[in-house]
Amino acid sequence: MALRIAALRGNMAAMPRPLVLLSRGLALVALFDRSPAAAQRTAPQSPPHWVASVETTKGKFVLEVDREWAPIGADHLLQLIRAGFYDDSRFTRVVPNFIMQFGVAGDSAKNARWSTATIPDDSVRHSNVEGTFAFAMRGPNDRTTQLFISVVDNSRLDTQGFAPLGRVIEGMDVVKSIYSGYGETSGGGVRAGKQAPLMNGGNAYVDREFPKLDHLIRITVSERHP
Repeated sequence: MALRIAALRGNMAAMPRPLVLLSRGLALVALFDRSPAAAQRTAPQSPPHWVASVETTKGKFVLEVDREWAPIGADHLLQLIRAGFYDDSRFTRVVPNFIMQFGVAGDSAKNARWSTATIPDDSVRHSNVEGTFAFAMRGPNDRTTQLFISVVDNSRLDTQGFAPLGRVIEGMDVVKSIYSGYGETSGGGVRAGKQAPLMNGGNAYVDREFPKLDHLIRITVSERHP
């Protein structure tokens, strides 16, 4: 950090004083900004291939991420997992013959921190066939934390910009067994802006209103070599 500040001072020597003050302020913001949005700007590149093991109350399933499919999404997902964002959360939107969705944190403070950390779109390079997973979104360049797994062929979503990051390589039976009795009522409405009770209430709200939902216990990652 000392070297970076020294370099900034050298560059500022020839600046008018108002520009120097502005530049110093911006430099300090950049150096000490630890917001999720700032973290995304400096997120390390994820490995070309890696796997995420998802432990649930119904058993384990495994996601394989191929960075070539959606590089921005892959980097962001790895960052979220390493931050423990998904641990101890609930599978809030499970729609039979469509999708199984998760990604609302059990801690409302986490939701507040990460809900504005949107990332740009990836191009759709692979179809949303059964077993693939992608970020949910409300519109262009709006992906944050929620993921859905297609439990049927959802290739019709391709034209809407949903870019798969990878596929389920183990435990698809577990994915399809996650409790779906509440359908859209427990976690739908991301596009309609109806998820505020979930975001603000966290597990306390979800467990009270929808006690049968299955739990996501934790996600762990490891690199996979093709």
